[in-house]
Amino acid sequence: MGKLLRFAAPRSVEIVDDVMTPLGPDQVRIDTLFSGISAGTELTVYRGSNPYLSKSWDAARRLFVPAGTALEYPIDGFGYEEVGRVVELGGEVSSVNVGDVVWGAWGHRGSVTFDEGYAAMRKLPADVDPIIGIFSEIGAIALNVILDGDIHVGETVAVFGLGVPGQIVAQLARLNGARVVGVDRIPARLEMAAQLGADEVVDGGTTDAGERIRELTDGRGADVTLEVSGSYRALHEAVRATAYSGRVVAAGFFQGEGAGLALGEEFHHNRIQVVCSQISGVAPALTYRWDKNRLLQTAMQLAASGRLQLEPLITEVVPLDEAGAAFASLDASPDRALQVVLEFSQ
Repeated sequence: MGKLLRFAAPRSVEIVDDVMTPLGPDQVRIDTLFSGISAGTELTVYRGSNPYLSKSWDAARRLFVPAGTALEYPIDGFGYEEVGRVVELGGEVSSVNVGDVVWGAWGHRGSVTFDEGYAAMRKLPADVDPIIGIFSEIGAIALNVILDGDIHVGETVAVFGLGVPGQIVAQLARLNGARVVGVDRIPARLEMAAQLGADEVVDGGTTDAGERIRELTDGRGADVTLEVSGSYRALHEAVRATAYSGRVVAAGFFQGEGAGLALGEEFHHNRIQVVCSQISGVAPALTYRWDKNRLLQTAMQLAASGRLQLEPLITEVVPLDEAGAAFASLDASPDRALQVVLEFSQ
């Protein structure tokens, strides 16, 4: 028997037994080493605010409909930031070895079985710290934001929201040739962004970010603004900070109705283009070259090479048994930590 994390009800976490599935001839068994907590999407499921808990998603029509729900409690093994070690092979497996470290998304559970192909394309180099593997999905999400931003060398890019995805987005924007201005209300996040290479940081809690960014750009505003906080007020401020006919990429997971977003102001008068970035797809113009697998592979290659700095984002590693306290802390005090990681005993 393995262990998995269960959301028994809103803000209720349990660690329960998980039945291990039999291993097929072309499959591998992976024991989880680390599993990261997403302080964005995952907390919406923990809190009960995720729209999947109040509506049903009609995949064929791509509409939320009021009849039923797409998710209901208890919810087992939610999560998408995992890394583990191969511990068992099916008799026909040839491209994966026992001991290989594999990154992926399989939720907060101690053991999982995958087809050989899944594991083979997700092996982490032996000389890379395994914990880096938890960033594959969030790294792909951040890279997709950059692709949707269509950033050009020499442009000023403002990043609103410097949680884990925002920190990665800011680094990737610099790698793409941008001058990066990071905006947040939490001083520790601003310090981290500056440490990791942001050219300027702006405290949105004490400074008018829109005015400050225009000061930094000779009155023009940011060429591209990337909103990664999921706050409607931050999205409004991102619009204010953007140059005439510029682009705002909305990548945060917004909850509820849009309080604080005044579309009749700068959005309307400055002809701002607002683009959604979401990991279910890439920009239509890129679909013939990019897909999610390439996003995942590229993010991990950048991390393994050291061009993308991810370990500094990890502020706490706790045993799986302390997951309930970790979620409660992130929920109550979002300024206390960046990336919290659950460690599985082996």
